[in-house]
Amino acid sequence: MNIVGKELEEKGFEFLAVNSKLNKHPQFVCIDANNKKKFVLVKAVSYPEDPKEYDAIWMETFKQHVEKFEAELYFAGVGLGNADNPLEEVVKDQPYVLDYDGLIQIL
Repeated sequence: MNIVGKELEEKGFEFLAVNSKLNKHPQFVCIDANNKKKFVLVKAVSYPEDPKEYDAIWMETFKQHVEKFEAELYFAGVGLGNADNPLEEVVKDQPYVLDYDGLIQIL
């Protein structure tokens, strides 16, 4: 979440709502400098899952919701892996490997 939030801040987006609970969507509702609303869905996964993959049916549900608001929809897939041993869990405050390609515009 922090990784995606920092990117949104760098893009100059203003946060209208932030939901820090994973699997509760959208995680971010923002507006840009032109007051265009942005919905951002975040999926965090552990190695070896591919953070760029998402369920198409799940995404269609959000597309319909976003269209009602005449907003844009973004997906942010974040993959994390243990830097010392990819087969072990990521541990807080320990080195990790990040797999994140930035925001992907869906709608």
